[in-house]
Amino acid sequence: QVKSQFERKENRNCSMFTAIVYKTQVVAGINYYIKVQVSNTEYVHLKVFQSLPHENQGPSLVSFQTGKTRDDPLTYF
Repeated sequence: QVKSQFERKENRNCSMFTAIVYKTQVVAGINYYIKVQVSNTEYVHLKVFQSLPHENQGPSLVSFQTGKTRDDPLTYF
């Protein structure tokens, strides 16, 4: 659901956008930290916020880190 948000902010189209692993952090909602494969050799780390259910809002891309590899650890940022 955040692919289009990432593509718009990064000004690129991703033919591949596959989540590899994720972590969660409970706040006033949930922060998801997601490692996403965007090409054969390139990965990005996304921070996605999902508000509480009663707020009726979809997930939003908060920030991201590019230039990652498959072996880079997924950390909170």
